This record gives sequence, structure tokens and C-alpha cells, in this order.
Amino acid sequence: MSEQLRSIAQEIVDAGFTGVEIRVHDERGERSFQAGLSELGGSAEPPPNGHVRIGSNTKTFVAVAVLRLVAEGGIALDDPVDDHLPEFGIDRRITVRMLLQHTSGLFNHTGEYHEDGTVAPGITWQGKAWVDSRFEHHRPEDLVRFALSKPARFGPGADWSYANTNYVVARLLVERVTGRPFAEEMHRLVIGPLGLTGTSVPTGWEVPEPHAHAYYRYDDGGEEKTVDVTRLDPSWISSGGDMISTTRDLHAFITALVRGELLPAPLLAEMLDPHPEVGYGLGVFVQETGSGKVITHNGGAMGHAALMYTTADGAKTLTVALNYVDDAGLSLSAVFQEVVKKLIAAVFG
Repeated sequence: MSEQLRSIAQEIVDAGFTGVEIRVHDERGERSFQAGLSELGGSAEPPPNGHVRIGSNTKTFVAVAVLRLVAEGGIALDDPVDDHLPEFGIDRRITVRMLLQHTSGLFNHTGEYHEDGTVAPGITWQGKAWVDSRFEHHRPEDLVRFALSKPARFGPGADWSYANTNYVVARLLVERVTGRPFAEEMHRLVIGPLGLTGTSVPTGWEVPEPHAHAYYRYDDGGEEKTVDVTRLDPSWISSGGDMISTTRDLHAFITALVRGELLPAPLLAEMLDPHPEVGYGLGVFVQETGSGKVITHNGGAMGHAALMYTTADGAKTLTVALNYVDDAGLSLSAVFQEVVKKLIAAVFG
């Protein structure tokens, strides 16, 4: 498998990604492969176990934090969210569970993409407008109020639709229930107990060293420009995708989760019980592969991405960090999906 993974890493770079790190843990131990560049114009490969913005993998961390609060008795999965955050006037039929499973129907504050190809715009996060405002700070309360000013996608519990807003509300829920800042609670509930030294909820613009660089390509009055966007304020996505981690920490986290080290068995079972339409549990996707069930989440935005996969028993994991040149057309998204398929086939069968 090592030669195959080394070959796939190079294929990823040849397909347009700037750099990649692939890490696999299985019965033969730990193996890591890098390919491509850490920085455009440089010569070094991405650093082994470098820090990366993990995008929507953040949602799995947030879901675990909420579920640990459920285990502590501070909140219940079927509580109306409005009981805890009454100032927003959230539909009382929306529960904590619906937030975590994307069945609330809340408008996605980063924009709604409909099956017929139409788009309901959200806040600015693409093109020159985003590049010029990438250090602007957004309060999570404002993101939620913006989403609530838009029509709901469907009635609570009536359907499934991926919405970053759900996890911004979950962030505010954690803070309200505990009375402490979200970053502190994430450290208390998840990062600290697992000793994840490379994982953080960012409070500034930086990605800790070592890290590969992220880039964004955009049109500026007819001229194509590419800018290094490793430094940015990720508050526009908030807890829908703002965390930073490493491939080794992602392995430790997802393995501990499925082995029952973070949640009581009944809550873990609820987390891994997928919605029948899309296979999404509470903050994770549950997929069937040739060798059995795989628990996963992926995430990417603004030139950084991460993949996180494990078998249901934690015996085999795949974690990946990617750095690339992003753009408003999300031109690498199709390649990204092919990468994922190839890696899953190589590692899990």
C-alpha cells in the first residue's frame, strides 16, 4: 500500500493541488507521505504533521463538545434551542439534535445552493470582495441573525440540508450553557483530555508553525491575481469550519471518539446513527465501504483542507492535509472528490 499511497500523493499534486500529506494508521503502524510544495515558488515539501485549517472537520469537534455537555447533564439533545438562546427567536421546534444533524432548516449563512442550480447568496466569502475583507471580524451572533433574516430552507425536521449556521448556533449554545468562551470549553471538553497539542480554536489570524501555505486566486478588474491567504480571520465561517489541527491529532481524535473514550456508549450510538437520506449522524458522515463502515468528515476552504476517516473500531485511519490555490469557482472541487474516492479505495477497499 505504501507505494500506492505515494503514487496517489503525487497524482494529487499533478492534478493541481500545491501540496499534500497523507497519514495512515493500521495494523502495520503509522505511515506518512508528503508530495508537492509547502509554498509556491519554494522547493520544500509540506511539513510532516504540519498545522492546517481543517474546515468542516470542525463540526465533528463541536458535536463532540455538545454531546459531552449532554453527558454532563447541562443540556439535552431534544431541548428546544430557544430554551437556551431565547434572544434570537429561533423556531421552538428546532432542537439541539437538529442543529447537529443539519435538519433544522436554518438558512446557511454562507449561501444556499439548490438542486436546480440556483443560489441564495450568504455573507461575502468569495472573490476580490472577500480578499479585501479577509481580516474583518464577524461576531457569531451576527452570523446567526443574518441567517434568521432569510427564509428557512424547510420546516424543522422535515428534510436535511448542510448549513454552517447550525454549528454557529451550537457554538453559542456551548457558551450559554457553560458561561465560558467557546475556545476554553473546547479545550476542557476535547482538546485537553486527548492531549491534542496541535489543535486549536483560533483567536487570531495566524496558523502555528510549521504549516504549508494556502492561496486564493481571484479576478481584479480583468487581471487574475493569486494571494497568500494563510493569514486570515476565519470568523466568517466561525465554528462551521474555523479550527486548526494536524493529521496526527485528527487521527488521535477520531480514533478516541469511535473507541468510546469521549462519549458514553448510548450517546456515541446516537452520534453514529445516520440520517437515512445522506448518511449524516451528529457531526459525522457514516459510510459503507468494501471493508465495512467508515466514520468520516472532510473540510476545506481558502486554500487549506483536511480529510478524516476511521473504521468503526478505530483500527484503521486515514487523515490528510492539503494546501492549494482556491478560487471563487471552486475549480478543484471535482478533483477533490476524485482524490477522496481514490484514497478510500486504497486504504479501506
